[in-house]
Amino acid sequence: GQDVLYWHWSPEYNWEMNFPLEGYNECLITYILAASSPTHSIPASAYHNGWARGGGIKSKNVTYGYPLILKHNGAEEYGGPLFWAHYSYIGLSPKGLSDQYADYWQLNRNQTLINYEYCVENPKRLEGYAENCWGLTASYSVNGYSAHMPGMNDLGVITPTAALSSFPYTPEQSMKALKYFYNELGDKLWGKYGFYDAFSIEYNWYPQRYLAIDQLTIAPMIENYRTGLLWELFMNAPEIEEGLKKLGFTYKE
Repeated sequence: GQDVLYWHWSPEYNWEMNFPLEGYNECLITYILAASSPTHSIPASAYHNGWARGGGIKSKNVTYGYPLILKHNGAEEYGGPLFWAHYSYIGLSPKGLSDQYADYWQLNRNQTLINYEYCVENPKRLEGYAENCWGLTASYSVNGYSAHMPGMNDLGVITPTAALSSFPYTPEQSMKALKYFYNELGDKLWGKYGFYDAFSIEYNWYPQRYLAIDQLTIAPMIENYRTGLLWELFMNAPEIEEGLKKLGFTYKE
């Protein structure tokens, strides 16, 4: 096999999907955890040859004045859905984290700002997009489910978790979105468990449904913005410190 981690083994289908985890997308954390295992650790070569594609992961693209830094799989102009800046970083702190491929704070902040600027520019002229109503990421959609992102897969759907989970990167822009979602959209978007998963002003679509995987990043990332609590706990784990060192990361608190 290749020097890379694979996705989707199951007892029923074994490795039929045979999907290699290559960057960049939401899966960085899998390599960090795998390298940090004290009993079944992967070699550093799997990270560099597999995830980082032998250095091919680097990008020279600049959008709205912000370098993308890494090649986002299938989304090299604007970056991928915004959950890519959240899922790996609930515990893994991007602040002060870097390796030979990226400064991860700049990587995530730039992706978020590109997502924001795209919504403000609103090239498809979709109703509702504005500096206080933004955020494209995977969620329920008008027709099922979709990994919304700037560009081709902008379907007119705003997903609150995109802006709200980005508080560490864009606190002012995220706060404007939060206030708009809560104060202006009100009961259309707010229920017993917080903000509903997605909505579209363009299509007058307010499904009032929750999706746990989207909800999950909001509170932890807001807490990381407020206190850095989860980042501090995770980054101080000795196994994680060893795993990051093994893969060639440097981290400065």
